[in-house]
Amino acid sequence: MKLPRSFYIREDVVEIARDLIGKVLVTNFNSVRTSGIIIETEAYEGVTDRASHAYGGRRSARTEVMYSVGGTAYVYLCYGVHSLFNIVTNEMNIPHAVLIRGIYPLEGFELIKLRVQKAALLKGSGVGPGKVSKLLGIHYSHTGIDLLGEEIWLEDRRYEFKDLILTGTRIGVSYSGEDALLPYRFSIPEEKIKL
Repeated sequence: MKLPRSFYIREDVVEIARDLIGKVLVTNFNSVRTSGIIIETEAYEGVTDRASHAYGGRRSARTEVMYSVGGTAYVYLCYGVHSLFNIVTNEMNIPHAVLIRGIYPLEGFELIKLRVQKAALLKGSGVGPGKVSKLLGIHYSHTGIDLLGEEIWLEDRRYEFKDLILTGTRIGVSYSGEDALLPYRFSIPEEKIKL
């Protein structure tokens, strides 16, 4: 059920971003498991993509992990507050990545509610990349974790949402000129999920 390395090291990051819709993101910290169905993703195409942190071959202490082998977590701090969880794809030294923008909570509801300090999880509780990490306990210190390990991983539980997938432009990357208009965001409406 755990996604193999071969899923992540494919060349087409846009295809991977689409294929991640319906997969399950799982965390297991201190032997407590939480998970959610991925319902929104964005693809970032490395050195040629003006919206990517690795555009033009940039390398820094923060982005070096993007050059790792596919199936590695790239988690960075946004606005000094939110940890944003990305999945590195492709072969080593090709810095493609997929940002996980939304999940539908699936397991570990009591812990998830504690993490977000809510009595109940409402519609949209897991929509937004900062919310994804908060619900699942992912922190920017988890950057570099191998997603084939035992702390954070992805599973294929055979949820089929292909007919529901919407395609759109990425959010919050207007600085990237024409690349902001690329159809690299995929999502499914939360209300359409029937398990």
